[in-house]
Amino acid sequence: MSSMKIIDADSHEFLEELTISTVNACRVEAGNGSKNALPFTAIFPGGRGCYPAIWIQDFTMIFASGLVSEQEGLEHLRLILRCQNGESARHLKSNAVIPPYAIPDHINIDGSPVFYPGTYSSGENQGGEPWGFVPPTNNHYDVIWLTEMLTHKLKASELLKEDVAGMSVYERLKRAFDVPTADPETGMVTTTPEHRAVGFIFCDSIYMTGDLLMASLLRYRAATHLAVFADKLGKEQDKQEYLRIARLIQANIVHIFADIPRYGGWLKASTGFSGQPDVWGTIYSVYIGALQGDDRKRVMQTIVNAIEIGQIESEGGLRHVPLNYDASESAVWEKTPTAKNRYQNGAYWHMPAGWLISALQMDYPDTAKAVFDRYIKHMRENSFTKGSGYGAPWECFGWGGAANQNAIFGPSISMLYGIIMKQC
Repeated sequence: MSSMKIIDADSHEFLEELTISTVNACRVEAGNGSKNALPFTAIFPGGRGCYPAIWIQDFTMIFASGLVSEQEGLEHLRLILRCQNGESARHLKSNAVIPPYAIPDHINIDGSPVFYPGTYSSGENQGGEPWGFVPPTNNHYDVIWLTEMLTHKLKASELLKEDVAGMSVYERLKRAFDVPTADPETGMVTTTPEHRAVGFIFCDSIYMTGDLLMASLLRYRAATHLAVFADKLGKEQDKQEYLRIARLIQANIVHIFADIPRYGGWLKASTGFSGQPDVWGTIYSVYIGALQGDDRKRVMQTIVNAIEIGQIESEGGLRHVPLNYDASESAVWEKTPTAKNRYQNGAYWHMPAGWLISALQMDYPDTAKAVFDRYIKHMRENSFTKGSGYGAPWECFGWGGAANQNAIFGPSISMLYGIIMKQC
């Protein structure tokens, strides 16, 4: 089912105009002193001063829109890799550590790397709970995704061989891939309370332990990308190793994260703390093709049923956990400092809407169109272009507006736009 049957010409035009306006609002020109001391235009996660730094995952999601130039992508990639930690671990006063070749969480406007969420400090006081003792996992895989998208626009072998601070892009990506802890028997990203790492930035306020679903899916994606890179460079041994890792992860996803008697088709977010059914991770596993056959059918039926009875979606946005699987009456997740039905603990988010619509298109086109129409209706009614009293695309929203947070948030529209455009 093509996305052209889901989106009409008027909605297409509106979506394109709003995405362009949002991406432009995220740009901060070079030489802007206190706002951007970098030598190039920086792209922040949002407008109106939202998150004034370059976040690796958010920039990559905005780049996925197709509305950011190759030159801007290269400038950001080179900065990220220059800010990659060196060959020695850096032990912080917070008792956190920055491992060798770790990728920053975000980069300040002066070019200083910050390896943990929750702060703009690049010094000794970053890290430690509630943000973990090892840097977030996702950034190590997202820089690989950013490179993969750039290889579609530029000559891949030249980009992968390019020297960045004494090491090729390819070698830097290989070392980044090896930073997060993974179980050699299953391929899954895993974490412990003593050396805890956030698995996915959009859950960085949620305390999770054990094997991590979203982080493992991102590792699967990164392994497939590295296999392609290795092939382009004629590195057959590397290629086979990354393909082996991807197959290993794919073979173990359902075995490790499914609990059919308790959760039906949902995959759980982790095997330790906060192991609630993970709406985003379950949808993403379908979107990237990590589930096949009967497993995919069961998951898709669970997703469609949940949409029909209002358990996971509102106005085209998605909750992290289905309403009927909250950990308790006072919390969505088992462990988080965030109030219920706010932010990552129960608000609705538009960032993953494109994954959902894409996953639905083949077998459930009517549901895909209905979700998309609700998304567009929300954006039309709340678009920031209508004036100061409006803020869509919000980072998250819902609950009568009480959960609305961070206006003009790029990934909330860039991800969907990029997916829709690719499938037109």
